[in-house]
Amino acid sequence: MTTSHPTVPLHPMAVPAHEAADRARSFHEVMARRRTVRDYSPRPLPEGVLEWAVRTAATAPSGAHVQPWRFVVITDPERKRRLREAAEAEEREFYDHRASAEWLAALEPIGTDWHKPFLEDAPAVIVVFEVHKGPESPRPYYTKESVGIAVGLLLATLHQAGLATLTHTPSPMKFLNEVCERPAEERAAYVIPVGYPAEDARVPDLHRKELDQVLVRL
Repeated sequence: MTTSHPTVPLHPMAVPAHEAADRARSFHEVMARRRTVRDYSPRPLPEGVLEWAVRTAATAPSGAHVQPWRFVVITDPERKRRLREAAEAEEREFYDHRASAEWLAALEPIGTDWHKPFLEDAPAVIVVFEVHKGPESPRPYYTKESVGIAVGLLLATLHQAGLATLTHTPSPMKFLNEVCERPAEERAAYVIPVGYPAEDARVPDLHRKELDQVLVRL
């Protein structure tokens, strides 16, 4: 590769070819147990786990390497209460007025409604913002794609650490700028409660699509 900008040598992971599929399978077996959790224990999070998870999320590729993400970690009970109240107000409007009958029918097997107690019950809530052009931030490229990849890495890391998560996306999300004290150029994209599942936590009996339904070989 020819470039006028500085480069450094690549140090790829040296995985023997005969181990590659086994490593991929092992990772799949861990991630296949990941489920969205709505019932959380008050058990404290291990020291440093959120920081390492965010560090890992921030290794994601991004358009032009602008890294257009911000991860706001909320643990203060009063701020979590404010977050829940504002989110439930938007969700109540969604379930009562904005959602179509088809959308509500699709949500019925999951059993969700406008009540969001997990926003207070979980020990931490991570609000992920897209960072757009502002006084101290450059114009981003492929912003949603970049932030989406970062969130995938975040969820995978937290699951590897034995923690449960949920991806909550109230709409609209402008109230999160006030709750999280973020400037206008930052736009909320995900609200992610993090914690240990409650001892009596239950999840819907859902099934993932088979490989031949999602993989196409050409």
